[in-house]
This record gives sequence, C-alpha cells and structure tokens, in this order.
Amino acid sequence: MSSPDLHPPLSAVDRRHLRRCVDLAREALDDGDEPFGSLLIDAAGAVRFEDRNRVSGGDATRHPEFEIARWAAANLSPTERAASVVYTSGEHCPMCSAAHAWVGLGRIVYATSTEQLSAWRAEWGAAASPVLPLPIPAIAPGIPVSGPDPDLADEVRDLQRKLFDRDL
Repeated sequence: MSSPDLHPPLSAVDRRHLRRCVDLAREALDDGDEPFGSLLIDAAGAVRFEDRNRVSGGDATRHPEFEIARWAAANLSPTERAASVVYTSGEHCPMCSAAHAWVGLGRIVYATSTEQLSAWRAEWGAAASPVLPLPIPAIAPGIPVSGPDPDLADEVRDLQRKLFDRDL
C-alpha cells in the first residue's frame, strides 16, 4: 500500500475555498483584526465552519485555525475530522498546526506560506513573532498540505501590508 501524497497540487475547488479565506481575512482586517481567515470543509464538500482572526481583543490564541480545531473536536467524529480539509489564507502557525494534528483533522490548504509572511515582515522591518515561524510539516509531519497559491499571494501580501502600516 502506498503512502498518501503529502503535497497534492491545488485544484479549482481548492482555489475557490481559498478565495473565501482571503475574503474572511479582509473582513478581519476591516474589523480591526489581523487578516487571516479559514474554512473547514467536510468530505462531501460542505462548509462546516468558518472563522477569521479575533485576536484584537487581547487573546492571541483566537486564530481561526485553532477555533476550527476546537469546533471539530466538539462536533465531528474522528472519522469526519480525518476526512475534512482546512483551508486558510495563511499557513498555520505552530500552535494551530499542533491543534490540527492533536484533533486529527485532514489536509490543510493555504493561500500563502509562513516563509512568504516571514519574508514580507522582514522586508517591512516588522518585529519578530514571539513564536518561531515553522512550516506545518515541522510540527505535524503526517498531515497533507497544499500551498501556497501564487494567484492569491499579492492580495494577501497587500492585506498584511495594510496591517503593518496600521500598526506603525
């Protein structure tokens, strides 16, 4: 038996869901929060949960990917969680990668990578993150991941730049 492809290419369906994630990220930024958005899609292709960053209230753990993991643990069976896909505007941070793995969620698809975000932040002279910027496989090596999507990189970069400019 062969092992699953841990880096499947992006499909048209993936790109449609990533588009919604970027829209959620824009909604977060417009509401004064950090621009990240995520979806949980079940095996039948239905959106089961969606959220955006909500860290502006002071709780730095209110990432949408972490909220997805919590919701999935409370509302889906282990089989349903494993068959689901999480879409997100930015690659999971280590906290969210670990939550994803501990809960047993399936594939992760992201619009932009940790490497891209780290490079942009360095270019702008932003302060370093309090958490080491590790890619998902460094935290949760068995989870299939796809991304980034080059078609969305400029748009996500623009959202992140607006956040940086606002926070100056």
